[in-house]
Amino acid sequence: MDKIWLVIKREYLSRVQKKSFLLATILTPLIFPAIMGIFIWIALDETEGSALKIIEVVDENNMFFIESSEQYAFSFSNTKFEDGKKMVQVGERQGLLYIPKLDLSKPSGIIYYAEKSPSLNLISFLEASLKRRIEEQRLYESGIAPEVIAAYRTKVSIQTINLDSFGEEKISDASVNYGLGFFSGILIYVFIFVYGNQIMHGVIEEKSSRIIEILVSSIKPFQLMLGKIIGIGAVGLTQFLIWIVLISSVTFIVTGYFGMQMPQQQVMEIAGADLDQNFNPDNNFMELIQAIQGINFINLALTFIFYFVGGYLLYGAFFAAIGAAVDAPSEAQQFMLPITIPLLIAYLGLFVFVLNDPNSNVSFWLSIIPLTSPIAMMGRASFGIPTSDLLISMTLLVLGFLFSTWVAGKIYRIGILIHGSKVNYKTLWKWIKTA
Repeated sequence: MDKIWLVIKREYLSRVQKKSFLLATILTPLIFPAIMGIFIWIALDETEGSALKIIEVVDENNMFFIESSEQYAFSFSNTKFEDGKKMVQVGERQGLLYIPKLDLSKPSGIIYYAEKSPSLNLISFLEASLKRRIEEQRLYESGIAPEVIAAYRTKVSIQTINLDSFGEEKISDASVNYGLGFFSGILIYVFIFVYGNQIMHGVIEEKSSRIIEILVSSIKPFQLMLGKIIGIGAVGLTQFLIWIVLISSVTFIVTGYFGMQMPQQQVMEIAGADLDQNFNPDNNFMELIQAIQGINFINLALTFIFYFVGGYLLYGAFFAAIGAAVDAPSEAQQFMLPITIPLLIAYLGLFVFVLNDPNSNVSFWLSIIPLTSPIAMMGRASFGIPTSDLLISMTLLVLGFLFSTWVAGKIYRIGILIHGSKVNYKTLWKWIKTA
């Protein structure tokens, strides 16, 4: 154990003390708030200095009306179609919305003309406005008065409450759970790839410089591999902790400079204002706050740490084995496929299956299989999962880590001392069986 600790210490200090580590650790969290500040400044400057964009509407039906917004004003006149196009060409109008004579049962032929491609938000807004007007007109033509139509238009908001086996009720919000699952899953995915590659390149570098031959004379290859994995993982954790502190601090400064507030401050102020004004249980914002308060962040953080570390150790062993089997980074590409595929499956599965339906069969199996569970389980954990599923997944992940370490150790033990020979999958299989 002392020898493993020495390797961990060596890997950790040799990387943390490098100037490149210090620069990357300090500059990376400064880049994102700086970019955010630039975009906020551009957005504010554009909002203050930009004129209202006018869109000409040529409606041959004389029945459509679109309300203006903060960005766009809609001009309804007797302008002819060709004249409207010329107004766009000479810059008098931002765009031209042409609505020909329509069959309301099958409306088609509506065209938007502009010098530049319009934004998706604008087109969606126009489509929604026209759709609603067409629906109203069809109902009116069927004999329903406009005031009746308006009276029956109702917004429906469904509140979700989680009910546990003890009968305790907690307000939940799918958007909050989605955001937490998305962020934590992607963070694990990035961490595995970035620091797994560092393990692989570190092993290749030591192997090519023959330093490894000196090291294995005083320490077992398995101990060396394990120490390298843990040491580099500790470097990653240190970097992430520093990033969290710096990003939080710089974001606070940037938002303060532009007269904005941190989300936590906004939540507390609005929550206090609402409580002073006889809190309304139907208030969507307060429901969101209650949903956040109902999340057990301690359990979520502990689950994240387990899968964060477990996923890294599982894949770190494979990255170390690949590094030991090759002599150059270019040769390692042929062995990256078995590592990349399950990570990509977990990444895509997080969006396609887990975050959309965390209780589906596909989500269950993605969160149980060790190769995909570190990413997929975090998507489920934010929504709340049965304890039995969590225990099964954790147990299998531990077993998967032990198995991957055992397999990687066999490859590492032989490959670390072999130079110049062409290694393929058949060779790796032979090493696993004979070592």
